[in-house]
Amino acid sequence: MDLHEYQAKEIFRGAGIPVPPGKVATTPEQAEEIAREIGGLVVVKAQVHTGGRGKAGGVKLAKTPEEARDHASNILGMDIKGLTVEKVLVTPGEDIDTEAYAAVLVNRETQAPMFMVSAEGGVDIEQVADENPDAIRKLDVDPRYGLLPHQAYQLGVALYDDPKLQRQAAKIMSQLYTAFVNAGASLAEINPLITTPSGEVKAIDAKVSIDDNELFRRPEIAEYRDTSSEPEAETAAREAGLTFIKLDGNVGCCVNGAGLAMATMDLVKFYGGEPANFLDIGGSSNPEKVVNALKIITADPAVKVILFNIFGGITRTDDVANGIIEALDQIEIDVPIVIRLTGTNEEIALKILSDAGFEAYSTMDEVVKKAVDLATAAAPAGA
Repeated sequence: MDLHEYQAKEIFRGAGIPVPPGKVATTPEQAEEIAREIGGLVVVKAQVHTGGRGKAGGVKLAKTPEEARDHASNILGMDIKGLTVEKVLVTPGEDIDTEAYAAVLVNRETQAPMFMVSAEGGVDIEQVADENPDAIRKLDVDPRYGLLPHQAYQLGVALYDDPKLQRQAAKIMSQLYTAFVNAGASLAEINPLITTPSGEVKAIDAKVSIDDNELFRRPEIAEYRDTSSEPEAETAAREAGLTFIKLDGNVGCCVNGAGLAMATMDLVKFYGGEPANFLDIGGSSNPEKVVNALKIITADPAVKVILFNIFGGITRTDDVANGIIEALDQIEIDVPIVIRLTGTNEEIALKILSDAGFEAYSTMDEVVKKAVDLATAAAPAGA
């Protein structure tokens, strides 16, 4: 679950990180009022779950409350990477001397938290990694002990030459790690971490992504979820107990198990197709889950074929087969469905499908090849 900047700053502020004050506005008039309360130069920042807000015109400086109102009027309702801006954060403008980058995230290889810091902040860290990878310092943290004081100081030294700034940065690194752990985050990022001409180190931007598996233990953070800022299909999938990620292809995939889903998408690519989604119905699926999965997949107009690839271990293949039949009774599906079901209750499942006029394929290669061929045939010329 991604948080808005203002929500991430609340978490940072709670951990003691020096974050400028600010308030959220949903109308231009509210933005004007907040700017008047703050006084002086303010920044009006679009609140959407994506990067590149500044490049899209979603971050503007305002010298007066009236200018803040005008900027908010232009930003609210703006489309940024397919997301509509429904609120803006109004926060004081800062006198910036330098910009740095600091983040703690989960290192999948070591299965532990890892810090990434760079003196080159204020830009995409991916750009820094491509153009100057030596500018990034990485530090793995042993979760048994947390970030130790000498490690925090090493990170501060990697960012600044001035001992005064190094000490401030070291303290912020410790606070950032605390925020990361307490929030159950998979990412906690400051970009930029600034210094001011007066020698202060501050976090003027904040990004936090929460591991969904942590939310049941942190209901207060679960309340931060903004469903208006996420694709409708992902909201529907989560409410139905499905794992869904929208992609850009035309082969709709319905699979059980994340590993099999990834392998299926790889095979679709291998045979020249493009997956339209990652959709995992889980290991204890029932017919209703399959119905919901098909509703989500068919809501995407780009889908030209639906591919089922189910390996029945805990999952009963007859449940999946019944779900497909039930879905056909409830919703109109005007694209072909190709199916591979193998495992628990396979013979029953195959009879259910056969009685309904479906042919089931026995191998992944066969079913994926068929799906890709059908999607290719249905795609407009030149697509």
